[in-house]
Amino acid sequence: MMPLPTRADLVPILPEIVLCGAAFGLLLADLFVDPRRRGLIHALAMLSLLATALLIARGMGGEALSAFGGMFVRDLTADVLKIAMCAITGVVLAYARPSLEERGLMAGEFYAIVLFALLGMMVMVSGGHLVVLYLGLEMLALSSYGLVAIDRDNKVASEAAMKYFVLGSLASGLLLYGMSMVYGATGSLDLGAIHQAAASIDDRSLLLFGLVFVLVGVAFKFGAAPFHMWVPDVYQGAPTAITLFIGSVPKIAAFGFAYRLLDAGLAPTAEQWGQMLAWLALLSLVIGNLIALAQTNLKRMLAYSTISHVGFLFMALAGGTPTAYAAAMFYAIAYALMATAAFGAIVLLSRRGFEAENIADFKGLWQKSPFHATLVMLVMASLAGVPPFVGFWAKLAALRAAVDAGLLWLAIAGVVAAVVGAFYYLRVIKVMFFDEPEGEGAVVHGDRALRFVFASNAIALLVLGLFIESIMGWTRAAFA
Repeated sequence: MMPLPTRADLVPILPEIVLCGAAFGLLLADLFVDPRRRGLIHALAMLSLLATALLIARGMGGEALSAFGGMFVRDLTADVLKIAMCAITGVVLAYARPSLEERGLMAGEFYAIVLFALLGMMVMVSGGHLVVLYLGLEMLALSSYGLVAIDRDNKVASEAAMKYFVLGSLASGLLLYGMSMVYGATGSLDLGAIHQAAASIDDRSLLLFGLVFVLVGVAFKFGAAPFHMWVPDVYQGAPTAITLFIGSVPKIAAFGFAYRLLDAGLAPTAEQWGQMLAWLALLSLVIGNLIALAQTNLKRMLAYSTISHVGFLFMALAGGTPTAYAAAMFYAIAYALMATAAFGAIVLLSRRGFEAENIADFKGLWQKSPFHATLVMLVMASLAGVPPFVGFWAKLAALRAAVDAGLLWLAIAGVVAAVVGAFYYLRVIKVMFFDEPEGEGAVVHGDRALRFVFASNAIALLVLGLFIESIMGWTRAAFA
């Protein structure tokens, strides 16, 4: 019989307890709030994120804590990832509110599901046990399926949710099978015990067999090639406000999940999983960039560009050193911030009955709104890796990590892929500044809060790039 939790167990998980309580509280509050006052639910959700982030920040810098016999770990790495996830989730909610209001989708369950997804992600980055990691992953996955299908009258969204559910279930099964093989090889589900056992095993055949399936599951959750088949359909089919969430914050959580699993548990097999990640990175860079070149739908283009960005993230992660992990963490956070701005641009130019999701919809934006056309240009430049934007420094850190790990061939492939990828981002800039608008076309949304959030997000990509050393120092400290 499992002993009752003590105060020492509850202190490390206090932010998660508060977030879970807030999610249930929002569901109850939604029953009593007048539908015309949905803004109160939005405000409560933002306050919940702020309270959770403050609780995390309050405990930062201290010694690492664990709960429930090491099943849950709270250290600086987890705290940095959690604060980043809370902050970007807040930005996502700010983008989503006007978009969902116009489409009649702004309900209490949306905010509750988002908070439950965030809770799953926070559990993922603090897991010290295979069961806890899987629990957090499935909480995120189930929440994501529900978010994609939130517009129940939209056949395209329902189809995307069904594809996501079927392929996600398959990937979860493969991951669980791999974990069972790891358990069979090491005799434990605790990551620390797995690490010790893996270092002392003479015959690693079963362990490496399980490792392959574990990496397949991780690659699917990242959306890495060749396990990317769900990404373009889900990104295009889901409402843009939902795509904005599932295309940004979960990438940070996926990094935390991979780091816990590969470093804390399977570090003795780093040579093997490093090579596997390197080849997955190469496939993602090639497939993501080449297919993105042929896209006319902006959401699908961004979906394939996501695959190429995952290639850069895997490039850094393959190094298997603290410096490489810091580069991968920085890339995950930087990409999440860029993705929110990219999909936020679609939200900004959309309105009731019109989704600005085609590249042609951005034609002539410079003539209509020079300021917002400039902001979109900043976002595309950062995604393309143009200096001094934050995207450039993220790619440079990933390339440097690959070179330090002896993966010069992969770094060269990354440079070529970055040049190829710049083309489809420049195409968006070209249609905004040099093409004539077609009909009414895209019109900048009238919501002032939405305009302010997008402007702040886009400008942050430039400003953060100017203070890159302090930000990189923050990520390096997380693995010191």
